[in-house]
Amino acid sequence: MKKLLIAIGLFASASLTAQIKKLSPFKVGDKVAFVGNSITEAGFYEMYVWQYYMLHFPQRKIQVLNGGIGGDVAGQILDRLDADILQKKPSVVVLIFGMNDSRYFEYFNKPEAEVRKEAVATSFSSYQQIEKKLLALPGIQKIMMASSPYDETMTGPKNNFHGKYATMIEIANFQEAAAKKNIWGFVDLMRPMTAINEREQKLDTNYTLTGTDRIHPGNAGHFVMAYFFLKSQGLTGSVVADVVIDAATGKLQKAVNSSIKNIVTKGGKVSFDYTVSSLPFPTDTVPRCWGNTQRQSDALAVIPFTEEFNKELLTIKGLKSSAPYVLTIDGERIRGWQGGQFAKGINLAVVTNTPQYQQAQKVAGLLLKYRDLEQKLRSYYWLQFNYFKKKGMMYLDTQAAMDSVTTAAAKDWAVNFKKENYQDARKKEVRKGWEKEMAVLIDEMYKLSQPVKHTISVEVELVN
Repeated sequence: MKKLLIAIGLFASASLTAQIKKLSPFKVGDKVAFVGNSITEAGFYEMYVWQYYMLHFPQRKIQVLNGGIGGDVAGQILDRLDADILQKKPSVVVLIFGMNDSRYFEYFNKPEAEVRKEAVATSFSSYQQIEKKLLALPGIQKIMMASSPYDETMTGPKNNFHGKYATMIEIANFQEAAAKKNIWGFVDLMRPMTAINEREQKLDTNYTLTGTDRIHPGNAGHFVMAYFFLKSQGLTGSVVADVVIDAATGKLQKAVNSSIKNIVTKGGKVSFDYTVSSLPFPTDTVPRCWGNTQRQSDALAVIPFTEEFNKELLTIKGLKSSAPYVLTIDGERIRGWQGGQFAKGINLAVVTNTPQYQQAQKVAGLLLKYRDLEQKLRSYYWLQFNYFKKKGMMYLDTQAAMDSVTTAAAKDWAVNFKKENYQDARKKEVRKGWEKEMAVLIDEMYKLSQPVKHTISVEVELVN
């Protein structure tokens, strides 16, 4: 143990002068595997990352793979890396661990320093073996991502493991050092998410980006995770569109990420054909994480996602400042604004009844269906690695396996949670059917996200 801790210290020290590799956006054809624990298995933060790519880069087709299994530590990720992840031939692996590695109830029974010392050493030892495997695969882009945080500062009686967050920080430190040493990408979720928690808890001590268990983020927390990942890729400021038209002259002054044609200005009315290469990002208003009331849209109160990632700006100069104008798209009334508001710029990305927003909502709806199917497969693999492996029954999927799950479910809530799904998932033809349906959904989502030409008009709104 002492030698291993010295190795961790030397490992970190050797990386102090190294630089983190700047993350690049995903490229066409990338297959991105997010590999982690139950937070990854939930499937939301990586879904939000993929949703952004589908809507903002519809010509850049990629696939995002959920490689999460609940309860995993680095050692369990190592055990399944080949069979569960690498066999899918990802071009990018995003590696996340730390929440479970940092231990739980051990803090009640042992000195904090002792728990931390054992937890960090064990996690680092397993990581070294993962690293060896990944270094042997130079064709795969590697990204290390420090876990979302355990919230030690919120109020509440549940899971108050004092010292756990400090252990997670030490794990995050060697993860960052490893990324520097190997010239891999690194994304830190822990510190910036903790900063949000602490900032908001000054106003509301119950605030958290996790849930009452201090561990599992709700939909808002997952959206914040996706936000920080996209920021790490340098995508901040990439607009959906930015269009400026002078109504007085009929001249196009700016058209970013868009094509504007056939501008007509007559009798105080401006009309034009509008084709944008991206779609706005709709935010979900339904809580979808089990046992957590957070909604994805709640995150907009604590992160500047709209300002940094979701601006579809339409600016029309030369209108009468105080006059009321109505915006129509394809002949349908959208909303009214004053001429002065048009001169400052309207962000259409947050206007929910535009055809482009509704087009994006359809993509998001299909992505939720995709996630539901992928959840069925992840549930199946959870049982293989967390239950059947220790019984020597991996992939047998016989009636005896089903009977074993049924018996265990009476005492094990986690197995019970997966039991019903396993009834179908143990049939290979059913799993193949899910995979085919998922492939069809990917094609449909990318078809649906392609640019569509619209006709926009802005004219004085007559008030009866």
